[in-house]
Amino acid sequence: MEIWRSRGKFEARRDKRGFCRLFSTQKLTPQICVVGSGPAGFYTAQHLLKHHPQAHVDIYEKQLVPFGLVRFGVAPDHPEVKARQNVIHTFTQTARSDRCAFRGHVVVGRDVSVPELREAYHAVVLSYGAEDHQALRIPGEELSGVFSARAFVGWYNGLPENQELAPDLSCDTAVILGQGNVALDVARILLTPPEHLEKTDITEAALGVLRQSQVKTVWIVGRRGPLQVAFTIKELREMIQLPGTRSVLDPADFLGIQDRIKEVPRPRRRLTELLLRTATEKPGLVGAACQPLTSRTWGLRFFRSPQQVLPSPDGQRAAGIRLAVTRLEGVGEATQAVTTGDTEDLPCGLVLSSIGYKSRPIDPSVPFDPILGVIPNVEGRVVDMPGLYCSGWVKRGPTGVIATTMNDSFLTGQSLLQDLQAGRLPSGPRPGYAAIEALLSSRGVRPVSFSDWEKLDAEEVSRGQGAGKPREKLVDPQEMLRLLAPGT
Repeated sequence: MEIWRSRGKFEARRDKRGFCRLFSTQKLTPQICVVGSGPAGFYTAQHLLKHHPQAHVDIYEKQLVPFGLVRFGVAPDHPEVKARQNVIHTFTQTARSDRCAFRGHVVVGRDVSVPELREAYHAVVLSYGAEDHQALRIPGEELSGVFSARAFVGWYNGLPENQELAPDLSCDTAVILGQGNVALDVARILLTPPEHLEKTDITEAALGVLRQSQVKTVWIVGRRGPLQVAFTIKELREMIQLPGTRSVLDPADFLGIQDRIKEVPRPRRRLTELLLRTATEKPGLVGAACQPLTSRTWGLRFFRSPQQVLPSPDGQRAAGIRLAVTRLEGVGEATQAVTTGDTEDLPCGLVLSSIGYKSRPIDPSVPFDPILGVIPNVEGRVVDMPGLYCSGWVKRGPTGVIATTMNDSFLTGQSLLQDLQAGRLPSGPRPGYAAIEALLSSRGVRPVSFSDWEKLDAEEVSRGQGAGKPREKLVDPQEMLRLLAPGT
């Protein structure tokens, strides 16, 4: 490891990956605050702790439990569940560090402001993710039976704020708007036989609703064509292989595709070839070769853009959706869907919007781009606000997988350490959590510690064991607080 710069209180060295690592020559303890305990927050904390031997990191989280979308975003039946446990194990090791503390049940922007955090810490990193969804902005979006896929995923994964969603699954047909991995996750959960979900960590309440579901057909709708779908081949295979279902794709949507896929990158080519094979197989065999008597159907509808959610006769519920027929203009990444003037009405009783996640502004003092849904930044440094940083989806937008977020968060951590070494951050001591604890106490806020979470974790695992599940998630914040009360 090479020493490459020395300035006052720190020596900076580069490790094998090229990251700056600071070695204190004096006993200053940088107090750093991270807002959000999802992947972006934990990976940022991990990098800071690893590359600065004196740094102390407090992770603030509005939920009582940590891990963000690692806990609330992965479908319970998904093969990535095992990988999720590995990620959670890594984050747990970070949280158990003597130089790291989890502060759950604290809403930054309400319980404590960003300026108050900036006053208490040498640096503040905003890593709170994308907590909202992109609106459809079409008539009828407010009707009963119309939900965001984000809220639906939160409902079956136990996110407390989505437990009152109460989706009515008594209809025959559901329409999902959007053709990404989340759309396929939602379609798969709707069509998976409930007995196949019983041994997962899906919530018991969600499983009860799914057991009563009458949904037999799911249409997954996209504005563009087969070459522009946003899901990956792994998720498509899971849909094709779903027991007791058959797929419906229109071969006409694939005319001329065979010649065009020769020029696309290999992952896209393999995905499109699988779509093409699925579209041309004999009906009823794809995804159900061993079960010819299929009772459920899913299909991809291409070249359709939502125009209006059609109401039931009483005007209260969704009864269908009007789709504009589109065609493609442009080439490559610039391909756009434009309407042709034709429309199609598709009857359905459930509409799920899966057109993207969106970040919210967290505090009036923090700049925010409402169009892009991100905090304006340069390499994670919030524009014109020294000592304030961001990482993850609120930094770059809701794109990429967990590895993307990991690398992005490491780079934000690196920017912070460079600024610390260069003397751009406050040089004197900062009180850190001691100051914030006094503020929270005066406001009647009791933060939840990581050891508190481990008690809740043990309770979830214990409840799950009785049902043969990995865990039964706690979904009621008041019940969680009762379980953490002294003497319980």
